[in-house]
Amino acid sequence: MDSSYSPEQIEKKWYQCWEQADAFVPKAGNKAYCIMLPPPNVTGSLHMGHAFQDTIMDTLIRYHRMMGHNTLWQGGTDHAGIATQMVVERLLTQENKNKHDLGRDAFVERVWQWKEQSGNTIYNQMRRLGTSVDWSRSRFTLDEGLSDAVTEVFVKLHDEGLIYRGKRLVNWDPKLHTALSDLEVLSTEEQGSLWHIKYPIDNSNEFVTIATTRPETLLGDVAVAIHPEDSRYQHLLGKHIRLPLCDRLIPIIADDYVDPEFGTGCVKITPAHDFNDYDMGKRHQLPLINIMDLNGYINDAAPKAYQGMERFDARKQIVKDLEAQGLLDKIEPHTLKIPRGDRSHVIVEPLLTDQWYVKTQPLAEPAIKAVENGDIQFTPDNWKNTYFEWMRNIEDWCISRQLWWGHRIPAWFDNEGNVYVAKTEADARKKYQLGDRILKQDEDVLDTWFSSALWPFSTLGWPDKTPELSTYYPTQVLVTGFDIIFFWVARMIMFGLKFTDTIPFEKVFVTGLIQDSEGQKMSKSKGNIIDPIDLIDGISCDDLVAKRTKGLMQPHMQKQIESKTRKQFPEGIKAHGTDALRFTLCAFATTGRHIRFDFSRLEGYKNFCNKIWNAARFVLSTCEDYTHQGDIALENLDPYNQWILGKTQQLIQECHQHIAEYRFDLLAQSLYEFTWDQYCDWFIEMAKPALYGSDETAKHQRQYTLLTVLEQLMRCMHPVMPFITEEIWQRLQPLLGQDAQTIMLSAYPAVAESQQPSVIDSLTAFQAVVQGIRSMRSELQLAPSKPAPVILRASGSVKTVFSAHEPMLQSLTKCDRITWIEPDINAPASASCVAGEIECFIPLAGLIDKDKELARIQKELAKVEKDINQSKGKLENEKFTNKAPAELVAREKDRLAASESVKEKLVQQQSMLEQL
Repeated sequence: MDSSYSPEQIEKKWYQCWEQADAFVPKAGNKAYCIMLPPPNVTGSLHMGHAFQDTIMDTLIRYHRMMGHNTLWQGGTDHAGIATQMVVERLLTQENKNKHDLGRDAFVERVWQWKEQSGNTIYNQMRRLGTSVDWSRSRFTLDEGLSDAVTEVFVKLHDEGLIYRGKRLVNWDPKLHTALSDLEVLSTEEQGSLWHIKYPIDNSNEFVTIATTRPETLLGDVAVAIHPEDSRYQHLLGKHIRLPLCDRLIPIIADDYVDPEFGTGCVKITPAHDFNDYDMGKRHQLPLINIMDLNGYINDAAPKAYQGMERFDARKQIVKDLEAQGLLDKIEPHTLKIPRGDRSHVIVEPLLTDQWYVKTQPLAEPAIKAVENGDIQFTPDNWKNTYFEWMRNIEDWCISRQLWWGHRIPAWFDNEGNVYVAKTEADARKKYQLGDRILKQDEDVLDTWFSSALWPFSTLGWPDKTPELSTYYPTQVLVTGFDIIFFWVARMIMFGLKFTDTIPFEKVFVTGLIQDSEGQKMSKSKGNIIDPIDLIDGISCDDLVAKRTKGLMQPHMQKQIESKTRKQFPEGIKAHGTDALRFTLCAFATTGRHIRFDFSRLEGYKNFCNKIWNAARFVLSTCEDYTHQGDIALENLDPYNQWILGKTQQLIQECHQHIAEYRFDLLAQSLYEFTWDQYCDWFIEMAKPALYGSDETAKHQRQYTLLTVLEQLMRCMHPVMPFITEEIWQRLQPLLGQDAQTIMLSAYPAVAESQQPSVIDSLTAFQAVVQGIRSMRSELQLAPSKPAPVILRASGSVKTVFSAHEPMLQSLTKCDRITWIEPDINAPASASCVAGEIECFIPLAGLIDKDKELARIQKELAKVEKDINQSKGKLENEKFTNKAPAELVAREKDRLAASESVKEKLVQQQSMLEQL
């Protein structure tokens, strides 16, 4: 093995071997296990959320594959209607063309060409992450088979009255000219204004003042509302207002929705341009006046003076006209949430348009029951409450989008506007007996979430009864973020139950969201995005700055992001390798909602990979002459071999348990602690006397145990860290007389019946003595090469049991002799500690220079006293404790406690020395 761990040299090699050997393809097993990859956008690239969830899924897939299950990880990508169409439209702009220059069919063909050339970027990045997806079965939501399934579902739902067409309020993007789902709308706090407008009461000198953030919508007002119990305005109920600038009379109504404490307690009602007003308008049967066209310009339903004006130009003119008429009371600065399209970044407008909808309540009822009765379980369990909250208050789902790229809606219109739904135009003519009537297909396409809702069964061949569908459906677990429980998880459950009569998955494992180290959401505008590939390969500071500032138009943002990046990563990001990143992500997989990405932990787990590598090098180099002669019975091994084999069995049991409970953080912790503490720091050190001694039997047994435990450890660790474990495991095979093709197709270690708990307990006591003596040596600053005598005080029975460990104790603690004394005998002036039933002493006489050591202690005491006084000064200062961030105050308290602990130990050492 190379002297240092170089992940880049082994990762590409082994992934190619696995793929070429069809190792990711399902193998016949004792039961089926299937996970559906949440299909990433075909335009996308791997981000931290993908890396996090993909690591968890791959850990589960590799584990179950090793458990002998017929394991399928079904992959694929989503056609991502808006995102993909925008990519190709931008490319056309570079050619001084637009989609209308090409026409719909040619444009769609152009998108397909782009998809074939550039649409698999994320697949290659997933390979870098080690994901063992069955690439031979990869699907695309616009594949012919999946498209057939979409058409089948749409037609069936329409025929049952569960899909309908209607005019309702939607999120409208005036730039992209399409409706958007709530997930495609980003609401961010921005600085705006609150305009206070006087609304005159008809036939009266009175007026009411209305505060609004959108004065232009005044043109579509149909009422003013107050709270029914607001005594200030009771006398106005039933009266009318003469709407400013419009010369229209609108009623004053009462509704419980109005908050009397907000603004003036009066609100303007514009049902065609506000979602809350739309609901109130339905309750009071108010008219809908749409005053904007699809471009966000004022239409002919508004007064002539404003027709044809862009909405924000109209706002300026309306404010000016109100002021001229004395109807503008005041303007206040106001912070509000502005909804913007996540792709176009323009302000989204609530707009009345004709759209297609799914009637969701009949579909939601069985989906709610499936979770209530435990057929589907959420992990962590509390996320089912989020699911219930949305499902029990579900609204009909707008499924149409005004795009060219996507599943075109299977509906045809005649010249009279009648609509006919069928799989094809020919089917529509036959189904509705239309003869040669002129028909035109609906221009709209379906929301991408519609096809994604079919993903668990459409990818397996539905509506055909395929062998894959009968084998792998329902799937075992869905791994997803909490932010799409509404948009995807719920819809898959509804459609799965509707069209397959069974659940789509047994469990929903909900992950937290990865944030940066400061707890901020990762975004392009904040300049804090981390590319997982950069963590694997490394990246220079200049290249990282270029990547983070690319595409940002505002120079001040570029400068801010460059400054922040150079401060945080002055030397760029070092290469850590895939295994270190995967282990870090598993360690982060707690039950929390948000996860801060801590670079120090990533660096720590890179060191962990180095530790594994160096341990394997040591084992392989000291076992070169080992000849495997079969397994050795546990009772024929000495206690040290029995101990590590027993601890290995405990590890195996913990691994099975943590994976079954989806506690990947605890899985990582168990693997880390066993590898670093028990195998490397303890057993390898215990093995050295026998490895370098003259007893060939003892040496053979140590070699056997070192190799056996390391091989089992590699199999336990493989689902999390696939590359380094494959490399080491392959090198172990010849020494253990094995010749398997790959670790990923070997069996995951099973728990043996015998774990020798008594041996584990006795070695635990032995370890405590070793640690105690090592701590004393460290406090006395004894060089590792300097031998020291050790005195042990304990009862005769304890001495009888423990005396067998004396040679190992001398080896591990560098003591030259061990003396036992009875419990009633006093020890000379010594450094001392207690380890269980044994008291340990290192006599100080003749071991250290008393005067020199006292001088050192005095110097350290002066330093620690200074630290204590400094911390106390801060904590006694109210300006610090009241104004500093809580974490800084807590850190200072920890620093004070640590300093006082050091002082206590130094005083003890001083007292001992003064007794000499």
